[in-house]
Amino acid sequence: MRRALATLAVAALAATSAPPAAATGFTDLGYDVLASTETRFDFHGALRLRSEMLRNLDLDRGPTPSGELLFPVSLSDPSRQTLFHADARLRTDLAFYAPGGMVAVKARVDILDNVAFGDSADGIPGGSVTQTAPTSAFIIKRAWGEAVTPLGYFAAGRMGAHWGLGMLSNGGDCPDCDSGDAADRITFATATLGHIFAVAYDFSATGHVVARKDEVRAVDVEPSAAVRTFSLAILNWRDDAAHERRAKAGKATFEYGAVWSHRWQDDDIPASYLPLSVPVAIGPAQVVHRGLDADVFDLWLRFSHRHLRLELEAAYLHAKIDQQSGLPGFEVPGQVTSNQIGVAFESAFGDLDGAFDAGLDSGFASGDSAPGFGARPADQDLTAPVAGDLDGLQAVPPYDNTADNFRFHPDYRVDRILFREIVGTVTDAFYLRPHARLRLATFHSARLDVSLAAVASWSVYASSTPGGKRPLGVELDPTLEYHSDNGFAVRLEYAALFPLSGLDNTALGLDAKPAQLLRLHLAFGW
Repeated sequence: MRRALATLAVAALAATSAPPAAATGFTDLGYDVLASTETRFDFHGALRLRSEMLRNLDLDRGPTPSGELLFPVSLSDPSRQTLFHADARLRTDLAFYAPGGMVAVKARVDILDNVAFGDSADGIPGGSVTQTAPTSAFIIKRAWGEAVTPLGYFAAGRMGAHWGLGMLSNGGDCPDCDSGDAADRITFATATLGHIFAVAYDFSATGHVVARKDEVRAVDVEPSAAVRTFSLAILNWRDDAAHERRAKAGKATFEYGAVWSHRWQDDDIPASYLPLSVPVAIGPAQVVHRGLDADVFDLWLRFSHRHLRLELEAAYLHAKIDQQSGLPGFEVPGQVTSNQIGVAFESAFGDLDGAFDAGLDSGFASGDSAPGFGARPADQDLTAPVAGDLDGLQAVPPYDNTADNFRFHPDYRVDRILFREIVGTVTDAFYLRPHARLRLATFHSARLDVSLAAVASWSVYASSTPGGKRPLGVELDPTLEYHSDNGFAVRLEYAALFPLSGLDNTALGLDAKPAQLLRLHLAFGW
C-alpha cells in the first residue's frame, strides 16, 4: 500500500503553530487576516545550506539476498568509505491581505529545492565555469485563499498539512525538513466553547483527465477512480503567545486534539501511473475495481509548564482493499487489510529555553511479519521479498494479504543515520531516545548550545530485519548550534551508529560495522 494510504486525510489537520503562509491546518483560524485592516503584502523566507560527510553508511555488511546494499557506494571504488554531499533551498512564504481584514491569499514557493551543489554544470563538467538553472528551479508548493466569516474560518486551495507531533502527517515546516504534506482541500473551522471544531474535504487524487476543446483545461472522465477524503477534528489548543503568558504566571497548560479521517476509492486506472515498458491507451478496458476504504483515528496530547513539556501522539489506521491487482481483467483473490498502530512520545524537563534541559523520547510503529521493513513499498517491484532483504512489499496476495507496518512521516526525525538514511523512516520498530541540552553562552540576541541524544532501537518482528534479529543499533547524535534572533543559525551535527545483530549479513557471515555522519547547516532567515 502506498504511503498516501497510510497518511490518509490527517494531512488536512494541524495541532501546532506555523509560520506565515504555512497553512498547516485547523489552528490557523485567520487571526492574522483579522488583524490586517489595510492592503498589505508579507514576505518571509529562509535560505538553507547543508554540507555533509557520510562514512560507511552501507555498514560494510555486503548486499542483501536481492542484491541491494543498505546505502549507495562509490561507483569506481566500492570499498571507499566516505561520500560527500551539499545542497541548498530558498523557501519563501507570501501573503496578500485585502483591505478590511477579512480575506487573504497565501502561497509557498521553494527555489532550488534540495538542489545539490555542483548540479546543472554548464557543458562538460571538467570545463564548466558556471551552473545553469535547473528546469525545476521554482516549485510552487502551496497556494490557497482564506476568509474570515461571521460563522468561522474558511479556506480553500492547496495547503500544507500537519497534525500533532508530525508523526503521521507532517507539513515539512521545520528548517531541516525535506518533503512535507500538502492537500487540495476545502476546510472550515470555528472556535467555540473553548475548542476548535473543524471539517475538511480533500481532493486526494483525480480519476483520469483528458483535455477539453480549448486545450487549456481538462475534465475527469472517470469519477469512480477519484480518491476523496473527509476529516473531522476537535482541538483544545493555545498559540505560542498564550503559552508564554501562562508560563510567566506559573500556570500549567493542558491541550488535546482528536481527528477522524475517512478515505475511499471505488475503481482505479493503474496504467495511468504505473511504469509500463509499452505505453497503452487509456480506455474503459484499463479500469480496475479497487474498493479502497480506510479510516484513521489520531489522538494528540500536550502538557506544559515553565519547566516541563510532555507530548504524545497515538494513531490507529484500519484499511481494506477489495482488489490489489494492477492488471485489467486479472483479479487477485482475497481482500488486503491493514491494521496499523503508531505512537510517539516526547518529554523535556528543566529550563526549556534557558541554561539546561533533558528528557526521554520514545516511539513505536507496528510491524508486519513479511521480510523487509516496508518503508518504501512504492519503490519495490511486485515480487515478494525474501528473508534478509532491507525493504519490500508487506502484502503480496494471494499468499500474504496483510500490511500492518505503520510508517512514521520521514520528516519526523528521531535519528540521523539508521532510520533517516538507511531504513528511510521509523517502521516495524520501537526506540528509546534520551537527550540533553546545555547552553554554553549567550550573546545579547544569540545563543550557543550543545546537545546530545542517544537512540536505541529494536525491530518489532525479527523476520523484518536483514539479520533476522530484533536489535537494530545504538546511535549517538551530538550537536553544536549557534542561533540568533536575526535569523542566522549555524549547526554542526555528528552521528555515530553502532549496529547490532539485526543489521548483520548472516548469509555471508559479515557483521555490520559502525557508520558515521558529519553535517553542517547554515540558515539565513527573515
